[in-house]
Amino acid sequence: MEEVDRTGIRRATASQRAPKRPAAIVDLLARVDAALADRPRLAGQFRNCLPNTLDTTTELHDDGSTYVFTGDIPAMWLRDSSAQVSPYVPLAAQDGDVRRIIAGVIRRQIGYILIDPYANAFNRTANGACWAADETATNDWVWERKYEIDSLCYPLRLAHRYWQATGDTAVFDEDFRRAAGVILDLWRTEQDHVERSPYRFQRRDCPPGDTLSHDGLGAPVAPTGMTWSGFRPSDDACRYGYLVPSNLFAMVTLGHLGEIARTVWGDERIMTQAEGLAAEIDAGLRAHAVIEDEAIGGPVYAYEVDGFGNHHFMDDANVPSLLSLPYLGACTADDEIYQNTRRLILSARNPYYYAGTQACGIGSPHTPAGYVWHISLSMQGLTSTSVDEMDGLIDMLERTDGGTGYMHEGFHPDDPATFTREWFAWSNSLFAEFVLHWLRTTGKLVA
Repeated sequence: MEEVDRTGIRRATASQRAPKRPAAIVDLLARVDAALADRPRLAGQFRNCLPNTLDTTTELHDDGSTYVFTGDIPAMWLRDSSAQVSPYVPLAAQDGDVRRIIAGVIRRQIGYILIDPYANAFNRTANGACWAADETATNDWVWERKYEIDSLCYPLRLAHRYWQATGDTAVFDEDFRRAAGVILDLWRTEQDHVERSPYRFQRRDCPPGDTLSHDGLGAPVAPTGMTWSGFRPSDDACRYGYLVPSNLFAMVTLGHLGEIARTVWGDERIMTQAEGLAAEIDAGLRAHAVIEDEAIGGPVYAYEVDGFGNHHFMDDANVPSLLSLPYLGACTADDEIYQNTRRLILSARNPYYYAGTQACGIGSPHTPAGYVWHISLSMQGLTSTSVDEMDGLIDMLERTDGGTGYMHEGFHPDDPATFTREWFAWSNSLFAEFVLHWLRTTGKLVA
């Protein structure tokens, strides 16, 4: 039996259960073990990290949904849950258990978006748990209501990848179509945030990065065609409201949505809306987000802009980032603007690029100054065009687990045993993706 909450999400009345390891994942673990026979420490890390989300943060519910919490925090982030199951998606074509898990994640994400498209993280049930008692229009399902563009991008990307891998269109039901309309309406509203947005967010007695200025509206912005974001994928507040990597990610996922509307639904209205919005965001990015950099001698992407001519250059370890653009499908890895930008963000020009005796890479204002993130090292490898660079990053990741066999959030580049978040499933999953990519690129693993 199933209950439907007043907000519309389906709730299982029976107890949830952890999934067994699907046969395709067991087989992949064995094949990677063989491929890494000469590197037992790296093999052990992969053996720990690939199934970490499945074994420790995934619950199957009797309503067909899948709840995936982030690790040491009991809530389900729309972003993190998509990234956590990402390395399993290619296996869905051959394994029904993997299809059940991924399709269930998509269904739960869509249910959450229909509850509150401005929220970034949700509870297992409508239990009223939350990170903080924030001043915003929340409800008992919402763990946190920091609006981030990528929270809506990631479920669209996951669903599109799942469809491409399996051919299964069952996830694109009427709830999904309704959620698509909600996302399109929200992104259009946030093109004129100051005049049209209903969203406000304030947190008291907190660091400045945990709240929005100007009575919860955020710093002033002028309309540009881009869509506004209150917070970065780090959950830190934006300095300027047009977050460039997230707008580029939105363009990509609007393309996915247009394809779904055309091919699956035959819905010209949604297709036209998605393509039109993507074109407006693209025009805004071209006009405001590409900056000529004298030192590099060419154009680079800013990290944030405000439409008044102000821009902020940096990059953050969390994805979407400027570093991650080829991974997300926003450009090719050899694109001139991307390559110029990459050279700068992997240098001291990026205020969050750090170097130590054991590691160098991008960190985040979300963690202590000087800490490098495993997510950024994995992403650097996934977006590299150089096998030598990938080899070096694999070595760096292998030696910086702090003796735990797992990846973490930030760690001290002189002392990897000093780190944040012992249980951070997103980082483990992205590491597993990079190891698989490296093995296939170097010919050590076939398919």
